[in-house]
Amino acid sequence: MSEDSMSEDAAQQARLARFQPLSGMVMPRFAGLASLMRLPVLEPAAAIREGVEIGLFGIPLDSATTNRPGARLGPRGVREQSALMRLVNHASGVSPYELCACADLGDVPVNPVDVADTLARIEAFAGPLHAAGLTMLAIGGDHLVTYPLLRVIGARAPVGLIHIDAHSDTADSYFGGARLTHGTPFRRAIEDGVLDPRRMVQIGIRGTLYARDERRWALDQGIRIIEMESVIAQGLPAVVTEARAIVGSAPTYLSFDIDSLDPAFAPGTGTPEIGGFTSREALFLVRALRGLDLIGADVVEVAPPLDPGGTTALVGATIAFELLCHLAEARARRSRQG
Repeated sequence: MSEDSMSEDAAQQARLARFQPLSGMVMPRFAGLASLMRLPVLEPAAAIREGVEIGLFGIPLDSATTNRPGARLGPRGVREQSALMRLVNHASGVSPYELCACADLGDVPVNPVDVADTLARIEAFAGPLHAAGLTMLAIGGDHLVTYPLLRVIGARAPVGLIHIDAHSDTADSYFGGARLTHGTPFRRAIEDGVLDPRRMVQIGIRGTLYARDERRWALDQGIRIIEMESVIAQGLPAVVTEARAIVGSAPTYLSFDIDSLDPAFAPGTGTPEIGGFTSREALFLVRALRGLDLIGADVVEVAPPLDPGGTTALVGATIAFELLCHLAEARARRSRQG
């Protein structure tokens, strides 16, 4: 090993030691200030300066919600429940903090009364992070928050997407003219050329429709929609195999809507649909996507006021940890290769 390589390795080890979660053996998990995964909290500019590799942050927006509000408090609820996450994934053995320097970058300063302004603010927040090479894991907020993140990440080349949800979110407008809602993010992203619909798969879609052809536009673009009935008929392993084949080995984003779960397991969400995944099935599904070239992810639509017991936020925090493990492995793999 060259002296330069040894120096880089020492610097990385020092960086990893700096960005470790607060241990429950040092401060009980019910105590201390809440941060995502109990990680150090840095301003975005400081995170870039100090070499953070994966930035976790909240986007407390629910102004684009068309049913029950409350997702603006999702980041706060997930932060609190993420204190229950420890250091190592028991299923995979992965400890993301041994692979990448991670930090909580706080929340995007949203404008709660102006959706368009908030989207610009999200891009202004995420743009410098992406330009500096940080991998982003966002906690929503309603599902519209994914749109500006895709605009940032897919600006140079459209990305693939694994979308786990009850709803397709490819509508054109709401109430005849509102084009920026939590039901339209992926249509806008495809129109903007930042999302490749031929490398996009939606898993768990279900629920009643406003019209028989509601999903026709999405299908015409080449999006693969795997409705919950098909998930049941095929089985999760077959669904995962198909999803992996669709996105392939190219850069892929993963968006997880908490309403993909049955409301018996995640009642705290704005537009619940019965017949969804159990929490165990959701874990299996996300874990089975290990090894993809994930370049970003989000967990959205957690609405703590609709679930005072905190179960939904706990599911959100657990899924976020699983995604963090995938993102850390993917980033470490890219670093070894390049």
